[in-house]
Amino acid sequence: MAIERVAVLGGGQMGSGIAEAIATAGIEVTLIKATPGPADQARAGIAKNLDRQVDKGKIAREHAEQVIGRITFTDRLEAAAGADLLIESVIEDIEVKRRYFAEAAKFLGPQAIVASNTSTLRIGDMAPASGRPERFLGLHFFNPAQIMKLVEVVPSASTDAEVTAEAVSFVERIGKTPVLVKDSTGFIVNRLLTPYMVDAIRCLEAGLADVAGIDTAMHLGANHPMGPLALADYIGLDIVQAMARNLLESFGQDYMGPTPLLDRMVAAGMLGRKSGRGFYDYSGRPPRPNPDLPL
Repeated sequence: MAIERVAVLGGGQMGSGIAEAIATAGIEVTLIKATPGPADQARAGIAKNLDRQVDKGKIAREHAEQVIGRITFTDRLEAAAGADLLIESVIEDIEVKRRYFAEAAKFLGPQAIVASNTSTLRIGDMAPASGRPERFLGLHFFNPAQIMKLVEVVPSASTDAEVTAEAVSFVERIGKTPVLVKDSTGFIVNRLLTPYMVDAIRCLEAGLADVAGIDTAMHLGANHPMGPLALADYIGLDIVQAMARNLLESFGQDYMGPTPLLDRMVAAGMLGRKSGRGFYDYSGRPPRPNPDLPL
């Protein structure tokens, strides 16, 4: 079955990026905002990103208009009807995801493939809620999804081999690189990356160095494009916390779990770039280390 129509559930940063990547590849996509209300913010975000590429000379204005013209914006889940593939990208809460999968099953055709963009949750724990575990798998994109090339393809023990092959082909068609991964909490990248970020927070708590020192050391010493604390801010500290909790619950290794500082920052609404403050203060340019960390 060729995948010609795609629905993306979730109009946040990840869902919008996934929709843009698919539309850029020439495929019609419906972007469904998961929370009630107009999808104007999602449309504006994609338009802004495309405008930025036009201004930099990376794409033509006509191309940008074609890309956004392939995206239908809505907050109605029934708009997924007729999709060959539904990609879920909502909050990293397994019960919320299960409810959406069960609701989507009312509108999807029997041959539709359902995928979760979860970053850490096991695919097999969500598959039964879809009503089609043999046509359910993980497609884990990375932020920003319209730019990052990797997609972790995660079949569960119930996923039909043909469905996995179709998903791999789709990922390649939209210009991404698929990597097949066993269904295990965190998959590859976040199983390795989350403890790294959490350990950097522990170093900060222990007074090993300040925010700028830790990030500069890893940026220059390991040749990483950004330090671990800046990366945590970019991802969102609430998401890092959720990933760390999932890893701790699955593997029982204390080093994988969130630290007290991370918990305090999330409770205080210091979520990183999206809230304006995290380990850095983003109220000015360039961002500067946040002087009000609850250490």
